[in-house]
Amino acid sequence: MKFVVSSSELLSSLQSISKVIGSGNKNTLPILDNFLFSLHDNTLLITASDLETTLLVSLPINTVEREGDAAIQAKLLIDTLKEFPEQPLTFIVDPDTLMAEISWSSGKSNLLCSAADEYPQIPTIENDYNTITISSSQLLEGISKTIFATADDELRPTMNGIYFDIKTDDMTFVASDAHKLARYKLLNISSETDCSFILPKKPATYIRGLLKDEFSVVLKFNDKHAIFTSPRFNMTCRLIEGVFPAYNSVIPINNPKKIIVDRVELMTAVRRVSVFSNQASNLIKLKIAGNEIDISAQDLDFSTSANEKINCRYDGEDIEIGFKSVFLIDILSNLPSTEVSIELSDSSRAGLFIPVKDEDTGDDLLMLLMPIVIG
Repeated sequence: MKFVVSSSELLSSLQSISKVIGSGNKNTLPILDNFLFSLHDNTLLITASDLETTLLVSLPINTVEREGDAAIQAKLLIDTLKEFPEQPLTFIVDPDTLMAEISWSSGKSNLLCSAADEYPQIPTIENDYNTITISSSQLLEGISKTIFATADDELRPTMNGIYFDIKTDDMTFVASDAHKLARYKLLNISSETDCSFILPKKPATYIRGLLKDEFSVVLKFNDKHAIFTSPRFNMTCRLIEGVFPAYNSVIPINNPKKIIVDRVELMTAVRRVSVFSNQASNLIKLKIAGNEIDISAQDLDFSTSANEKINCRYDGEDIEIGFKSVFLIDILSNLPSTEVSIELSDSSRAGLFIPVKDEDTGDDLLMLLMPIVIG
């Protein structure tokens, strides 16, 4: 294999998929510490995998003398490329000695490679699969608005990812850790059949970093694997098997108490006051009376307390409700609007947090937070 490539373009491609190999991961196979390079038809396909998730990017190559395949050490290659300014690099891989030579205008380096046939095969989906096409921006919104609410629960693995609930006329992204829930519905997505799957948190994080520009993503999945295909990348990942909880049943329907408040003002006030809350419970109280929210917290063990009042729009009966401050901040920081509508029924039932929109945007976002009983 011999080719010439831009140092910056190669580095950018490698960094976009390198998190799969990241230093925090302990790969069960040493070969997975490598990128798989496959050069054919003037296109360099670069693969990174941890067996559960496989990411592949393509890079057009203008100068190719010999095609071929090889597995090249990931960390060493990225560390090397980071030190180069933009310039052409010549790669020569000897299939017999499995040595790679990288040369540039003023020098060269050599590193040991591995045989490409040692690299695991990428899973394929051949029969009984569902397909849907979605734009990169829609997929990015769905993942970004829900991933913060995923759980890390070994006893309930189905909650450790984002649930894709696909109907014939809409598509819903849902995540919950049993304390908070985020539901983002796209109203202009269509599917031939109702179907669903649970995307684990790790591949959701990987793909979120690849969705910066606008392009179409074809999603093909069955009950075990999903394949995301686009002009920029391909991702194959193992899905979480099992049944996601019936999320609609925990969303309260009748919520007569509706408060409109500035999102950032509420969030910053909660942050200030929560410093004085009990470290074990993180309890913060919201007392809504008239056009005012009184936010308070205290820690009896250390005789500390704080409260702050902010304005709101509300014309119902007075109500006081308690929330875990860190969860409330999570929700407020992930809502996109200037104002938020807080919908409540009573102090013992979940509160709904809905962005206040000026116009119809073809989507629907709702977040839910379970209360803490006030003693």
